[in-house]
Amino acid sequence: MTTTPAQFPDPEEEAEVLGQGTAAESATGSEAETIGATGDAEDPALEKDPADWVSGDDPMTEAQRSYLDTLAKQAGEELPADLTKAEASEHIDRLREQQS
Repeated sequence: MTTTPAQFPDPEEEAEVLGQGTAAESATGSEAETIGATGDAEDPALEKDPADWVSGDDPMTEAQRSYLDTLAKQAGEELPADLTKAEASEHIDRLREQQS
């Protein structure tokens, strides 16, 4: 599934929603990291367990709510609307895996 710019207007928020670091956090060395046709966007070193997030107990973001709503509808599931950031991220990961 691809996401539209409307779902993630802020690239750093998208990275947080998907549990990845931001581009600024992941750029190291003299060679710039790329994504897409030739890049590798899945670096296990950048992944952090949602349970370990400092802001994991905060309410889910609007971007998470929108994306999770889309994924849940596609899966025919209903989820509580008062999830934390960490809980929303775990559901997003689970639902994305089901689509694969």
